[in-house]
Amino acid sequence: MLDNNLLEILVCPVTKGPLIYDKAHAELVSVSARLAYPIRDDIPVMLEEEARTLSAEEAETYRKRGTSQHA
Repeated sequence: MLDNNLLEILVCPVTKGPLIYDKAHAELVSVSARLAYPIRDDIPVMLEEEARTLSAEEAETYRKRGTSQHA
C-alpha cells in the first residue's frame, strides 16, 4: 500500500499533472497523458517507457472518477 503523503506529491513525469491511484491494478494513472505507471513491490515506476498506454475508454472512465478518488 502506498503512503498517502507520497501519493500527494507524485505527479505525472510527462504532464506534471495529477495521478489517480488504482489500487486494484497497482497503477498510478495520468488521464491527461493517457498513461498508467506500474507499482512494483510498493514502489511507483515513474518512467514513461514503463507505462502502459490507456485506451480512450479507460481514460474516460478515470476522468469520470476524478483525481481525488482512489480506485
